[in-house]
Amino acid sequence: MEKRFLEAGKITNTHGVRGEVRITPWADSAQFLRRFSVFYIDEKPVRVLSSRVHKSQLIAKLEGVDDVNTAMGLKNRVICIDRADAKLPEGRFFVQDLLGLPVRSDAGEELGTLADVLELPQGNVYVVRGAREILIPDVPEFVLDVNAETGLTVHLIEGM
Repeated sequence: MEKRFLEAGKITNTHGVRGEVRITPWADSAQFLRRFSVFYIDEKPVRVLSSRVHKSQLIAKLEGVDDVNTAMGLKNRVICIDRADAKLPEGRFFVQDLLGLPVRSDAGEELGTLADVLELPQGNVYVVRGAREILIPDVPEFVLDVNAETGLTVHLIEGM
C-alpha cells in the first residue's frame, strides 16, 4: 500500500532571525520542493508562507514559526509532502515506492530486491540485495524497465 506522506527533506538549521528554516531536500531538488504550499511534520500540515533556493538548500518561512528560537525547535525534523500534491512526469517514480521491489536480469535470473538508491553526483545507483549485493547505475544500458508494481528488469555485464 502506498504511503500518503512521502519524506522529502530534513530541517537542518535556522536561517536568519525571523524564523526561516534551512531544509536539505531528499527529493529531486530544492526547486521541486518550492512547488508545495504545505509540508507535513509528524503528519501535521504546516503552511509554507514563502520559500527560495539557496546553495541547493530550501530556505522556507513556515506558518507559526516567527523567530529563531521556534525555528531551532524544528531542527532535525523530517518534512513530508502529500503524495496527492506531487504530480510526477510519466515514467518517474518516488524512490520509496521502488524500495523492496524484486529485481530480475533480462535473462530471467532473480537478483534480489531493491534495497537503496544512492544519489551520487554522476547519477543514481541502485543497490540490489540478494545472494550478493549488486550496484547498478541507473542508465538505460543497465536499467531496462522500472515498474512500481512488478519490479525492475536490468541488464548485467561481467563483473557486476
